[in-house]
Amino acid sequence: MSESRIILVDNDATWRKNIKAILTRSGYWVIGEAGDGLSALKLVRSRQPDLLIIDAELPGMCGLEVARIVHEDKLAPVIVLAGAQSPGLLEKAKDARVAALLIKPVDEVSLLPAIELSLVNYQEIIGLEKQIKELREALEARKLIERAKGILMETLGISEAEAFRRIQKQSMNKRISMRQVAEAIILAQSLKT
Repeated sequence: MSESRIILVDNDATWRKNIKAILTRSGYWVIGEAGDGLSALKLVRSRQPDLLIIDAELPGMCGLEVARIVHEDKLAPVIVLAGAQSPGLLEKAKDARVAALLIKPVDEVSLLPAIELSLVNYQEIIGLEKQIKELREALEARKLIERAKGILMETLGISEAEAFRRIQKQSMNKRISMRQVAEAIILAQSLKT
């Protein structure tokens, strides 16, 4: 078990106390508690927890709405707890992109695996999203470099390899990325036309 930081949200203070005791015994840190959705959202934004455990039915903003916002803003994974399985609850939980949905009463046996799986899966998703972003940026840079090579080949009458070497040399001499060199070549060409 890790020392993950968790925020608990439920309007029942006794329930929060019991869950906090389970979490503390298991090595987790409860870094905040709230009794309503709006306070929960403020806590998540200010304390940046590793996980949010929230009740589905809260005064003001419901737990599923908080979960949707937390997911969209990529703040933390969310485990939603519900008093009973109501019609449409599972679909609402899927739409809110919750990491897990547990029905009360929740015990240590069901809560701890849900926490660990939520944390691991969330980190994997964040890693994959970062990798996708890096690949998109690399592809965009490659496209710009190819375009700039084409401009150099056409205007200077040089080979593709020579055009690439010139972009690479400018990049090293100016200590800027090849993408920036390519963007400058494309911009200069567009100003000529």
